Amino acid sequence: MANDLSKHFSDRAKELRASEVRELLKLLQVPDMISFAGGFPNPETFPAELIREIVNDVLKKDGPQALQYGITEGYMPLREAVADRMIKKGMRVTKDNIVIVSGSQQVIDLTGKIFIDPKDTVVVTAPTYLTALTGWAVYQTTFESIPIDADNMRMDIFEERMKKFAKRSNPPVLVYALPNFQNPAGVTMPEKNRRRLVDLASDYDFLILEDDPYGELRYRGEHIPAIKSFDDEGRVIYMSTFSKILAPGLRVGWVVADEEILRKLVIAKQSADVCANVLGQRIAHEYIVRGYIDPQIEKIRKIYSRKMDLMLKGMDEFMPDGISWVEPDGGMFIWVELPESMDSADLLKKALKKRVAFVTGKAFFADPRDGTTSMRLNFTHPSDEMITEGLRRLGSVLNQEIVSKWDKSADDRNIEDVVKGANIGKS
Repeated sequence: MANDLSKHFSDRAKELRASEVRELLKLLQVPDMISFAGGFPNPETFPAELIREIVNDVLKKDGPQALQYGITEGYMPLREAVADRMIKKGMRVTKDNIVIVSGSQQVIDLTGKIFIDPKDTVVVTAPTYLTALTGWAVYQTTFESIPIDADNMRMDIFEERMKKFAKRSNPPVLVYALPNFQNPAGVTMPEKNRRRLVDLASDYDFLILEDDPYGELRYRGEHIPAIKSFDDEGRVIYMSTFSKILAPGLRVGWVVADEEILRKLVIAKQSADVCANVLGQRIAHEYIVRGYIDPQIEKIRKIYSRKMDLMLKGMDEFMPDGISWVEPDGGMFIWVELPESMDSADLLKKALKKRVAFVTGKAFFADPRDGTTSMRLNFTHPSDEMITEGLRRLGSVLNQEIVSKWDKSADDRNIEDVVKGANIGKS
């Protein structure tokens, strides 16, 4: 007889839930499946030959050190190179404000460890990055969700909520912001709202975690300074990654923060992984100092800009009336809103039969009642041909759904007409 080992799990472990996206990634193995589900960069952007050249040079020059454990704060030359890039973006930082992490995702977990006690409140947008929700839920977090509009977080609603929270004994400890081409909705926060958010952090004494994995992936419009660049009090923790501008397999990202915050973060990181991938850090450093990184980013922008335009064109061509979507200025995703009569979870089951996948909107909301009529589509990973064919398939599913809803509505109306004609239920 098998033992029930689940009784040994901690209360925290019992709260762990698999990411919907991670489960959907298994569908990539299904023949003929076209997936708009993941947030994968496109492999054609990976500079394999240049990385091979760098690895050979690093191993010849400093092989033993490149394969040894590193310090938890990260490879010093890489921290200096990252600090230089952050200074060019308007941040007042030095290498001492930089810690290299195992992908920026790790920062979500580390901030949970050092800032969040059970029942503490974290402010997020609705929708928001789903792994932030699952990552902080482990720490028994209470989420306060702020709706979004074309300017990202609704600042008027946020200010109203903060006034109410200020009267409580436990106001929010952290506000989570994805200002550039937000995942999943693709919307961007204007500069005036970034400045206002920093001012409110001072007024109401909270910290801001600025998640910026897509900031370099702008295809339209002008660059907007990071929230961190307006921070005079050390209240903003900025994080980004090489996953979207070099290669995700390196698992190298960085966090910029006040030194007091970084000291605690480093202690938490020591027990998590000791240090980030040392060879990956060396590769990222060489990629910067050899002058490869900016041409690489420009190459990625051109490829993804083309794919985004192709997806938007396909949406216009294949999506039926009643379907709306956000046209982002960059990033990796298109956010789609369905008619109120549709449920994206039910729609996904039908789409999978047509060999096309997406992520339901529900996964991106702290409140499980929200997001039932929305979906997220990724345009960076599929080939150009797959984007067009996938949208054709998805459009077919949506059209069939609309027709079936219409037919059912017509049947209901016919029944009502019969009832009225027979005067059933009337005295």
